[in-house]
Amino acid sequence: MMKTLFTAAALTLALGSIAQAEAPRAFDVAEDHTRIFMADAPLHENGMPAHGNAFISQGYIYPAGTLEAETAGVLPDGRPAFPDLVLGQWTCDGYFVGEGANATSGVWIISRQVFAFEGGETIVTQGTEIVDTGVENLRPITGATGTVAAGAAGMVQTLLGFSEQMTVNITFRIADAGWDDAAAPAGASTEIHEALYRPVSQDAVD
Repeated sequence: MMKTLFTAAALTLALGSIAQAEAPRAFDVAEDHTRIFMADAPLHENGMPAHGNAFISQGYIYPAGTLEAETAGVLPDGRPAFPDLVLGQWTCDGYFVGEGANATSGVWIISRQVFAFEGGETIVTQGTEIVDTGVENLRPITGATGTVAAGAAGMVQTLLGFSEQMTVNITFRIADAGWDDAAAPAGASTEIHEALYRPVSQDAVD
């Protein structure tokens, strides 16, 4: 009987720990320059990845507000610049499209992103990425474990800028159901992603 009670108590504590290990609703990502791999072709004449070039990249997840446009979130050897703040690992794979790495505005990447948090929760998004800095871009959440992403309209991605190592610094936040272009800041890329910014009806929310 005592063993049964102990086991039940231990299970309750474990489930409580899992429930508390919830991913944040907003966070930053610093791309790791030592874990970026791109295909040898196609390339532009200047050597930059062109339309159709495949890539995979990884980086560190930090609390929202940790990074600015040119913050070095990763040390030269690939270690996190703020090890005590790391919330998890970010993995991104996909293809350059349009003008690829030569793009100065609009969509330049189609990608899948996996956010694996140290607490055990995972969020997956898939969609477009825009090269414009400071402009919000809504991406669909295509998979998740845990409860943070439940009922969300998607994941809002904003490119902060490029570090000295020419890697991206990005900030993300979970968008609540019903988020639309009226909630986006001036300059948000609603023309490019009109379908993604479509408001959720009240019936769908209920």
